[in-house]
Amino acid sequence: MIKIGMMISDRYEILEKIGTGGMSDVYKAKDHKLNRFVAVKVLKQEFGENANFVSKFRIEAQAAAGLMHPNIVNVYDVGEENDIHYIVMELVEGITLKKYIEKKARLSYKEAVSIAIQVSMGIEAAHNNHIIHRDIKPQNIIISKDGKVKVTDFGIAKAATSNTITSNVMGSVHYTSPEQARGGYSDEKSDIYSLGITMFEMLTGRVPFNGETTVAIAIKHIQEEMPSPAEFVPEIPGSVASIVLKCCQKSPDRRYQNIQELIADLKQSLINPDEDFVVQNGPDIDGGTRMITDSDMEQIKRRAVYPEFEEPETMRLRPDAEAVYEKTQYDEDEEDYDYNPKVERVTTLLAVLAGIVICVIVIIFAVKILGGGETEGESSGPIVTEESPEPEYVPMPDVIGKTVEEARNTLAALGLKSEPEYEESDTVEVGLVISADHQAGDNVELGTTVILTASAGAHGVEVPLVVDKSYEEAESILKGLGFAVTKMEGYSDTAEVGTVVSQVPAASSKVPEGTNITLTVSLGKQENKVRVPNLINQTEEDGTVELIELGLEVNVVSYEYNSEYAAGNIFYQSYSQGSYVDPGTVVEIKVSQGPMPTDRPVTYYYSDSIAAPTAEEAPDYVPGSDVSISIVTDDGEVLREADHATFPYSVNFSGIRTSGGTITMTYTVTKPGETTTDPETGESVAGAPTTEQRSFTRRIEFKEE
Repeated sequence: MIKIGMMISDRYEILEKIGTGGMSDVYKAKDHKLNRFVAVKVLKQEFGENANFVSKFRIEAQAAAGLMHPNIVNVYDVGEENDIHYIVMELVEGITLKKYIEKKARLSYKEAVSIAIQVSMGIEAAHNNHIIHRDIKPQNIIISKDGKVKVTDFGIAKAATSNTITSNVMGSVHYTSPEQARGGYSDEKSDIYSLGITMFEMLTGRVPFNGETTVAIAIKHIQEEMPSPAEFVPEIPGSVASIVLKCCQKSPDRRYQNIQELIADLKQSLINPDEDFVVQNGPDIDGGTRMITDSDMEQIKRRAVYPEFEEPETMRLRPDAEAVYEKTQYDEDEEDYDYNPKVERVTTLLAVLAGIVICVIVIIFAVKILGGGETEGESSGPIVTEESPEPEYVPMPDVIGKTVEEARNTLAALGLKSEPEYEESDTVEVGLVISADHQAGDNVELGTTVILTASAGAHGVEVPLVVDKSYEEAESILKGLGFAVTKMEGYSDTAEVGTVVSQVPAASSKVPEGTNITLTVSLGKQENKVRVPNLINQTEEDGTVELIELGLEVNVVSYEYNSEYAAGNIFYQSYSQGSYVDPGTVVEIKVSQGPMPTDRPVTYYYSDSIAAPTAEEAPDYVPGSDVSISIVTDDGEVLREADHATFPYSVNFSGIRTSGGTITMTYTVTKPGETTTDPETGESVAGAPTTEQRSFTRRIEFKEE
């Protein structure tokens, strides 16, 4: 009997009940050996004396214990103590997909596809280990607090030793495949069918087949045509609807033949949702809707003879429970309880003989392989079965003479990190790399940080110390000295939110005027943030999929010619690699069109920070007052007209047809009114103040794209 506060195996302290199901209860517990919280699933006492139920409870642990994957609820331990049979599992704080759909009514196609990709990856890990889940449904999918999607409850999973296995178990009838409903063969494609039904529910907020009894619903899975989700939600893209319909074909041969094919189409639907790329498998003898036979009906009805094990649509959770675990369901077939001693003895004897034969074959091969390389008189040494993975290396590129930005992009594309340092030089042009701490051609391990030494010119500008200042103050100081500023974010247990925790280049370094200073700003203690990946040199498709899988949005702001990157590859991202942002943040990217064609007209770009009017330009300008800014190219194109009171003011334009232009700044000057003398009283009288507008211009030159 489980009681709150008791210890199991002198290790797991039971803290509270967080869920209950037909055969088991789930408790939150403290693992005192590893000092972590876990979930402990305990077989109910009334089933503990039944050898059949105990066996199936252990099968659940055996099925899932070998699976370690980010999209699967991991099993840590299994045991028995004082007739208490238990499984120790990862504690996931979150909500079931079923509850999530109920809260949101239905999901957007992007969110549904993103969740389906993560579920598919968890299923893929199981299938690669020859394990079929057999009960995929929203109740068995958990969305954790950090947005990770996990598949749980392998309670009716079975290991497959061949391509197909016979099942006497029918999962929740709303999501069951036609072959499971008939009691026939089921394999990996049965999980794909159930995932298709789950996707249908995510997209529409309802299941495709419903009925008053489980038998009626099962018959619909076998007989009725699968409706398209677009019939209920017309804005669902055609590719997504086609994916769902292909998953839910009546015949397994017409579905996706493996989960990898499904994942590929799901990713493609995020990139090109309206394209018709889903390939429907050809029709076959089982492809269409078929009438149910008397034999099929008998099989289905026999699965309903134990109503006490029917799973309700929702699990009974304590109202304030945070960890979510669904009950384990076993809809037992009558034949599961049959036992034939003669058959059992024959089966055991055959299994022993097969084991002996396999062992002999393995020993013969081992002797041939391991002994074949020995010469006479030599004794074989110890056999090392585990080797550390060899580190990966890449050749160091030649970055001498490149700009710092070009050198860092080149290194990043090879999987190398970099950090610039500067030194004064009157022989090397400002901003060009003088040396690196690895020679060109050297093999450098992936992930290594390469130190680049670059020229700061004959008279470098000293970088001030801005660590521990607020980002706004640090930015103002640096930009006031002519530096550009890039903001990165990171968690810190000590620094207040918004304060600078590090700067590159370091304080007191002498660098060229206008150098970009990277400031890492504290986000405070770690919460539910998303770390921005490195997208540079990824294809647009791969980068987009990676961002969406992380819960971020993507916006392609431009396609530009760029000789450094292949056509279709990303060469710019608006948030630096390693930055932490909120889920749903829009990351802007720029995609290369490859080298510029030789016959293409020359265009220019202008990216700069416009400084406030100087005393020489506007002696009577009052800082903080509005200034009207007009940026016009030499051919008369107006790039920007705006009023601003704060400086510096950043601008960024591309595709300009001329090489230069002007900035016109107009500001208002207030003059006191003229003082006059009253002829009757002799008193001085001040007149009303007057205003007038004054302007000045600056010449600007644009850079060739």
